[in-house]
Amino acid sequence: MEPLVPGQVRVDRLRRRMITVQIIGAGVIVALAMAPYVFEPAVTSQWIKLFYLITLATAWNLLAGFAGMVSVGQQAYIGLGAYGVFVFNDLGLDPYSSALVASVAIGVIAFALSFVAFRLRGGYFAIGTWVIAEAVRQIVIRFDSLGAGRGRGIEDYTADPVMRNLFTYWLALGILTATLIGSLFLLRSCMGVALQSIRDNELAARALGVDVSRAKRIVFVLAAVMAALAGSVICLQQIGVQSPSQIFSVSFSAFMIFMVLIGGIGTLEGPILGAIIYYVMDLWFSQMGLWYLVVLGVLAIAVTLFLPQGIWGALRARFDITLFPVGHRVVAVPHPAAPAPAAPAVRAPDPQNDTTAASATTEG
Repeated sequence: MEPLVPGQVRVDRLRRRMITVQIIGAGVIVALAMAPYVFEPAVTSQWIKLFYLITLATAWNLLAGFAGMVSVGQQAYIGLGAYGVFVFNDLGLDPYSSALVASVAIGVIAFALSFVAFRLRGGYFAIGTWVIAEAVRQIVIRFDSLGAGRGRGIEDYTADPVMRNLFTYWLALGILTATLIGSLFLLRSCMGVALQSIRDNELAARALGVDVSRAKRIVFVLAAVMAALAGSVICLQQIGVQSPSQIFSVSFSAFMIFMVLIGGIGTLEGPILGAIIYYVMDLWFSQMGLWYLVVLGVLAIAVTLFLPQGIWGALRARFDITLFPVGHRVVAVPHPAAPAPAAPAVRAPDPQNDTTAASATTEG
């Protein structure tokens, strides 16, 4: 195969596929938004959990799968998102506005914490985020206004369970939509290319001029905001926080890692598939007690051993399918066909010359 030289390749940004995804995605979002008018509240309330599970899995995948930062402390922002609803609700905002405002405030907190977390690398970073999450929990339970260590319910919340489920459903769907759209456009931008270069080789990315600290900090803050929004949905669905140990539990990070690994790390489709698998298993087998955790562990081990790229990664490698057009492709430009060689010109015979030649032949 001949090497490609400049002028023989072009960058394909997959615009046609992106337009198709936008049209189909808009239809799916509209259909899901109208679902409460078709299905019973008992059904849509279950979907709320699926929505925030996909949000959490996408946030962790953005952090670890594309930026290379493995965190086991995202429960810090889940808990802060839940307690942020109480803080701003006490200041006079309704619970749903409190959830949105609290996520912005938690983004500011995550920005400050990044200067501490980024001093660590590799496994130390993972353990450091866990320590930060535990420190945040210890600080929160020191405030009596937040229920201390007993948990707390939401005040001035609508007493109508149907309306409460409807508003929480739409909030969860809106958060999921914003998470997927934001992740897709981020990864298609120059920032997405920079993040993947940092994940593959941070030193090489820095040598190529990538502002590593800035790119990692942006993703760190975005993942924290997504986790905080998911935490606020959990709080609104449960009408409060039952226990600080529960909302700040490291099991949230464990489940995020599980969903991303079995679905396919480093893809946008993988976390969605992994969240759906976990949601179905939790719906059907959660009553098994400890055996439920054993089944999850066996499934995670089997996928890691036999499908190291995850289920979606294996499907993509096998059938070359992609739902979300992330990144770009370099496509070879075919050489233009060479024009056919022109036929030699044939001179028309001159009747006078032909007559002269014939006469000479006869005389001879």
